[in-house]
Amino acid sequence: MSVPAKKRLGQHFLADENILNVIERLAELGADDVVLEVGPGLGVLTRRLADRAGHVHAVELDRSLEPHVADLLARANVDLHWGDALALDLAAMDPAPTKFVANLPYNVATPIVAESLAGLPTVERWTVMVQREVADRFFAEPSTKAYGAVSVLVRLASERTGFHPVARTVFRPPPNVDSALVAFRRVPLPERFPHVKKVVEASFAHRRKTLPNSIALSGLATREQAAAALAAIGRRPESRAEALEPLEFVALANTL
Repeated sequence: MSVPAKKRLGQHFLADENILNVIERLAELGADDVVLEVGPGLGVLTRRLADRAGHVHAVELDRSLEPHVADLLARANVDLHWGDALALDLAAMDPAPTKFVANLPYNVATPIVAESLAGLPTVERWTVMVQREVADRFFAEPSTKAYGAVSVLVRLASERTGFHPVARTVFRPPPNVDSALVAFRRVPLPERFPHVKKVVEASFAHRRKTLPNSIALSGLATREQAAAALAAIGRRPESRAEALEPLEFVALANTL
């Protein structure tokens, strides 16, 4: 029986099992892994994860899918958590997740990944399927259109280990855009990463404005303080956020 996808939840169910082999390869799954999956949908990926990993935490918002994943509820190494992944305390899961592997709902992919960088300190590797535009954004270079706050945060917290374009035909219903699998692994976080994150998000909040103006509008510092901090790291006060390298944001946050 086909299950209608809910557009408001960003649902696009995996319908091509060949892509599971790619996900498994990029995720480097092993019997000791504890996997976090957000948006399992009908459980196509969840079943593969459960066969390969020691434990799977699957977080699903749409409770109406429960009858379609009844077999997963019976598996000893699978915990199904019903609710909004952005509202649940994912860090409290037991056992603690070590890998994040998911076909992420398009409408929450960026905030979930951004929050997991510091919010899930036990996660060492991510393998996520996202909209191609989002995938390009994760590791975008400065001074490009795709470069933004999430680019800075992901590049400060991780290094990319894999990338695989995914055609829209592997989903039911097919989305209007192509997707991509992105794999990355954790590197040591900069000190005071939550403060760095606030500065990064404030810097890109008003992309067309200069950095001092954007930071001042956020309330993190005055325009004058932000301009002085930019000068201290060798940047002019008319600089915009997209011009700075990720490590320059760390220096800016420390100076502020």
